[in-house]
Amino acid sequence: MRSPAILGALIWAAGACASQALADDLDQFFANAGELPSASHASAPISAKAAELVLNAIGFLGVPYRRGGSTGSTGFDCSGFVKAIVEQTSGQDLPRRAEQQAAVTQKIERSALQPGDLVFFNTLRRAFSHVGIYVGDGRFIHSPKPGSEVRMEDMTVKYWQRRFDGARRVTQLAEEVMDRHP
Repeated sequence: MRSPAILGALIWAAGACASQALADDLDQFFANAGELPSASHASAPISAKAAELVLNAIGFLGVPYRRGGSTGSTGFDCSGFVKAIVEQTSGQDLPRRAEQQAAVTQKIERSALQPGDLVFFNTLRRAFSHVGIYVGDGRFIHSPKPGSEVRMEDMTVKYWQRRFDGARRVTQLAEEVMDRHP
Protein backbone atom coordinates (compact mmCIF):
# COMPACT_ATOMS: atom_id res chain seq x y z
CA MET A 1 0.00 0.00 0.00
CA ARG A 2 1.30 3.45 -0.89
CA SER A 3 1.97 5.89 1.93
CA PRO A 4 0.06 9.19 1.96
CA ALA A 5 3.37 10.99 2.55
CA ILE A 6 4.84 9.60 -0.68
CA LEU A 7 1.80 10.46 -2.67
CA GLY A 8 1.54 13.88 -1.08
CA ALA A 9 5.18 14.59 -1.91
CA LEU A 10 4.62 13.61 -5.53
CA ILE A 11 1.55 15.77 -5.93
CA TRP A 12 3.23 18.66 -4.13
CA ALA A 13 6.32 18.31 -6.35
CA ALA A 14 4.20 18.16 -9.46
CA GLY A 15 2.28 21.24 -8.44
CA ALA A 16 5.34 23.19 -7.31
CA CYS A 17 7.89 22.16 -9.90
CA ALA A 18 6.27 20.60 -12.92
CA SER A 19 3.77 21.54 -15.54
CA GLN A 20 0.08 21.57 -14.77
CA ALA A 21 -0.30 18.54 -17.04
CA LEU A 22 2.03 16.47 -14.82
CA ALA A 23 0.19 17.63 -11.69
CA ASP A 24 -3.10 16.64 -13.31
CA ASP A 25 -1.65 13.25 -14.32
CA LEU A 26 -0.52 12.59 -10.74
CA ASP A 27 -3.88 13.64 -9.33
CA GLN A 28 -5.67 11.36 -11.80
CA PHE A 29 -3.35 8.41 -11.10
CA PHE A 30 -3.88 8.59 -7.35
CA ALA A 31 -7.61 9.20 -7.70
CA ASN A 32 -7.86 6.07 -9.85
CA ALA A 33 -5.78 4.14 -7.30
CA GLY A 34 -8.12 5.19 -4.49
CA GLU A 35 -5.39 7.10 -2.67
CA LEU A 36 -5.99 10.36 -0.86
CA PRO A 37 -2.55 11.89 -0.37
CA SER A 38 -1.87 14.98 1.66
CA ALA A 39 0.45 17.51 0.06
CA SER A 40 1.38 18.82 3.51
CA HIS A 41 3.72 15.84 4.05
CA ALA A 42 6.27 17.04 1.48
CA SER A 43 9.37 18.37 3.22
CA ALA A 44 11.56 19.64 0.38
CA PRO A 45 10.96 20.54 -3.22
CA ILE A 46 12.08 18.07 -5.84
CA SER A 47 12.73 18.73 -9.48
CA ALA A 48 10.10 18.29 -12.13
CA LYS A 49 12.27 15.59 -13.75
CA ALA A 50 12.53 13.70 -10.45
CA ALA A 51 8.75 13.85 -10.00
CA GLU A 52 8.31 12.67 -13.60
CA LEU A 53 10.82 9.85 -13.03
CA VAL A 54 8.88 8.60 -10.00
CA LEU A 55 5.58 8.85 -11.85
CA ASN A 56 7.03 6.90 -14.79
CA ALA A 57 8.35 4.23 -12.41
CA ILE A 58 4.96 3.91 -10.72
CA GLY A 59 3.43 3.36 -14.13
CA PHE A 60 5.35 0.06 -14.36
CA LEU A 61 4.08 -1.44 -11.10
CA GLY A 62 3.11 -5.04 -11.78
CA VAL A 63 5.43 -5.61 -14.76
CA PRO A 64 7.04 -9.05 -14.31
CA TYR A 65 10.67 -9.60 -13.40
CA ARG A 66 12.81 -10.92 -16.23
CA ARG A 67 16.53 -11.56 -15.86
CA GLY A 68 18.32 -9.27 -18.32
CA GLY A 69 15.00 -7.56 -19.09
CA SER A 70 14.93 -3.89 -19.96
CA THR A 71 11.46 -3.14 -21.37
CA GLY A 72 7.96 -2.94 -19.98
CA SER A 73 6.67 -5.28 -22.67
CA THR A 74 9.10 -8.11 -21.90
CA GLY A 75 9.84 -7.44 -18.21
CA PHE A 76 12.65 -5.94 -16.16
CA ASP A 77 15.44 -6.93 -13.86
CA CYS A 78 16.43 -4.30 -11.28
CA SER A 79 19.09 -2.44 -13.24
CA GLY A 80 17.18 -2.74 -16.51
CA PHE A 81 14.19 -1.13 -14.80
CA VAL A 82 16.26 1.78 -13.47
CA LYS A 83 18.09 2.24 -16.78
CA ALA A 84 14.82 2.30 -18.76
CA ILE A 85 13.04 4.72 -16.41
CA VAL A 86 15.98 7.16 -16.24
CA GLU A 87 16.48 7.07 -20.00
CA GLN A 88 12.76 7.49 -20.69
CA THR A 89 12.50 10.42 -18.28
CA SER A 90 15.73 12.34 -18.71
CA GLY A 91 17.34 10.90 -21.82
CA GLN A 92 20.41 10.03 -19.76
CA ASP A 93 21.88 6.65 -20.68
CA LEU A 94 22.93 4.77 -17.54
CA PRO A 95 25.09 1.64 -17.72
CA ARG A 96 23.29 -1.71 -17.66
CA ARG A 97 24.54 -3.19 -14.36
CA ALA A 98 23.69 -1.93 -10.86
CA GLU A 99 27.32 -1.56 -9.74
CA GLN A 100 28.10 0.42 -12.90
CA GLN A 101 25.10 2.65 -12.25
CA ALA A 102 26.42 3.34 -8.76
CA ALA A 103 29.82 4.25 -10.20
CA VAL A 104 28.48 6.92 -12.59
CA THR A 105 25.99 8.62 -10.28
CA GLN A 106 26.54 11.17 -7.51
CA LYS A 107 26.94 9.69 -4.01
CA ILE A 108 24.58 11.16 -1.43
CA GLU A 109 23.89 10.48 2.23
CA ARG A 110 20.84 8.45 3.17
CA SER A 111 19.55 11.47 5.06
CA ALA A 112 19.62 13.49 1.81
CA LEU A 113 17.44 11.06 -0.18
CA GLN A 114 14.81 12.68 -2.38
CA PRO A 115 12.27 11.08 -4.68
CA GLY A 116 13.97 10.00 -7.89
CA ASP A 117 17.29 9.09 -6.23
CA LEU A 118 18.71 5.61 -6.69
CA VAL A 119 19.09 3.24 -3.74
CA PHE A 120 21.51 0.31 -3.79
CA PHE A 121 21.58 -2.92 -1.84
CA ASN A 122 23.84 -5.93 -1.34
CA THR A 123 21.51 -8.83 -2.13
CA LEU A 124 24.02 -11.21 -3.74
CA ARG A 125 26.89 -10.95 -1.23
CA ARG A 126 28.52 -8.23 -3.29
CA ALA A 127 28.24 -4.47 -3.11
CA PHE A 128 25.72 -2.71 -5.33
CA SER A 129 24.11 -5.93 -6.56
CA HIS A 130 20.57 -4.50 -6.48
CA VAL A 131 19.10 -1.07 -7.32
CA GLY A 132 15.77 0.69 -7.05
CA ILE A 133 14.29 4.18 -7.29
CA TYR A 134 13.51 6.05 -4.07
CA VAL A 135 9.94 7.41 -4.03
CA GLY A 136 9.93 9.11 -0.61
CA ASP A 137 8.87 8.29 2.93
CA GLY A 138 11.44 5.48 3.22
CA ARG A 139 10.05 3.56 0.25
CA PHE A 140 11.45 2.55 -3.12
CA ILE A 141 10.24 0.91 -6.31
CA HIS A 142 12.17 -1.91 -7.97
CA SER A 143 12.05 -5.16 -9.89
CA PRO A 144 13.12 -7.58 -7.15
CA LYS A 145 13.58 -11.19 -8.28
CA PRO A 146 12.41 -14.01 -10.54
CA GLY A 147 8.73 -14.81 -10.06
CA SER A 148 7.89 -11.32 -8.83
CA GLU A 149 6.83 -8.01 -10.34
CA VAL A 150 7.89 -4.36 -10.16
CA ARG A 151 6.70 -3.25 -6.74
CA MET A 152 7.13 -0.74 -3.98
CA GLU A 153 8.97 -1.71 -0.78
CA ASP A 154 9.67 -0.19 2.61
CA MET A 155 13.40 0.42 3.18
CA THR A 156 12.88 0.31 6.94
CA VAL A 157 12.09 -3.41 6.81
CA LYS A 158 14.97 -5.30 8.42
CA TYR A 159 15.84 -7.17 5.21
CA TRP A 160 16.48 -3.93 3.29
CA GLN A 161 18.06 -2.09 6.23
CA ARG A 162 20.74 -4.77 6.59
CA ARG A 163 21.50 -4.78 2.88
CA PHE A 164 21.50 -1.03 2.17
CA ASP A 165 24.72 -0.08 0.32
CA GLY A 166 24.13 3.58 -0.35
CA ALA A 167 22.25 6.19 -2.29
CA ARG A 168 23.09 7.99 -5.49
CA ARG A 169 21.63 10.85 -7.49
CA VAL A 170 21.46 10.87 -11.28
CA THR A 171 23.60 13.84 -12.31
CA GLN A 172 21.11 15.47 -14.66
CA LEU A 173 18.40 15.31 -12.00
CA ALA A 174 20.85 16.57 -9.36
CA GLU A 175 21.85 19.53 -11.55
CA GLU A 176 18.20 20.49 -12.04
CA VAL A 177 17.63 20.51 -8.27
CA MET A 178 20.77 22.63 -7.74
CA ASP A 179 19.66 25.07 -10.47
CA ARG A 180 16.28 25.49 -8.82
CA HIS A 181 17.51 25.64 -5.21
CA PRO A 182 21.15 26.80 -4.97
